[in-house]
Amino acid sequence: MIPWTLLDTAPIPGGGELRLKRRGAEFSIMLGTIELMNSRLSGSEEALATLSCERIRARPQPHVLIGGLGMGFTLRAALAVLGPHARIVVAELIPAVVAWARGPMAEVFGASLTDPHVSIEEGDVGHLIRSGRATYDAILLDVDNGPEGLTREANDGLYTIEGLRAARAALRRDGVLAVWSSGPDRHFTSRLRKAGFHVDEVNVRANGRGGGARHVIWIATRRDSTPAVHQDANLD
Repeated sequence: MIPWTLLDTAPIPGGGELRLKRRGAEFSIMLGTIELMNSRLSGSEEALATLSCERIRARPQPHVLIGGLGMGFTLRAALAVLGPHARIVVAELIPAVVAWARGPMAEVFGASLTDPHVSIEEGDVGHLIRSGRATYDAILLDVDNGPEGLTREANDGLYTIEGLRAARAALRRDGVLAVWSSGPDRHFTSRLRKAGFHVDEVNVRANGRGGGARHVIWIATRRDSTPAVHQDANLD
């Protein structure tokens, strides 16, 4: 068994430290003893993009905001679904994560970071959401561990009723807010509805149909007039 090698560390605003590790061709981003991301487990992050972007792909020039660069799985899946006419903005709070993507993990990211339709903003995705008004066709959030955060307390503001209403205001008509989480949260589902969204809650596997841990993705569509019935689904 090839041992893990520590490649770099990065402080988290507000406290804590991320660690980038490598074992052969495999990469891992850790918070303490908790693995946040692994380059071999991409299924649920890809599903975050495919489930949401399929709903807006027919729009002439879809504009998408992705919160959290991670290992680029969501970004690459969004590019694959939306094609050459999309504009995708990725907000990443920790500059080192962007540096890792362009450095030791460049092979994992491929050409996604140099795609002319992609721009990387080093900063808080919450700021972009709050400054947008009917700007985006979709907002995809893979920030922290979901509504129950691990890495940064300030991330929780994205998932409050006020944060969700700000996201709704930043979306165009019938726009989609998609949220990744490591597990279910019925209170968050309720907040999404109260904030003016029709909610589909989808269970997905960490490695797609290959199995792995069960994660949750909320696909919340901006509701402007006619309420719709909540649905649950499973993608195993």
